[in-house]
Amino acid sequence: MRQPLIELVEKPYLKTKVPVFHIGDTVDVRCRIVEGEKERVQVFNGAVIARRGGGLNEVFTVRRLVGNEGVERTFLLHSPNVVDVKILRRGKVRRAKLYYLRYRVGKARKLRELRIHKKEAARPELAGSAS
Repeated sequence: MRQPLIELVEKPYLKTKVPVFHIGDTVDVRCRIVEGEKERVQVFNGAVIARRGGGLNEVFTVRRLVGNEGVERTFLLHSPNVVDVKILRRGKVRRAKLYYLRYRVGKARKLRELRIHKKEAARPELAGSAS
């Protein structure tokens, strides 16, 4: 149970528009990078393998392959440096954490895609809960 006083202090820092994504989804995370005085937005594309925490401390981990080398990056969901999270594919998984993907190679690394029916796609509240 979270403390009411902590929730009161954290409330102004929480994002109001948080995208609904789940473990196994393939996402584009657009994050703000500051290099000296320049600022740019960099896209990190990969599969969400973990989510944990709650409130202001909620984090998610995204894994992708770069030159046959696995790269994982953990993002704070409510960080001002995370500009946007765009869902590319919905994944059908049966685990809360997909750490086993670290040891998979080739086609075994692929996740099944969650198919959403046309009726459910018209109602976004159902599409978000279908995992």
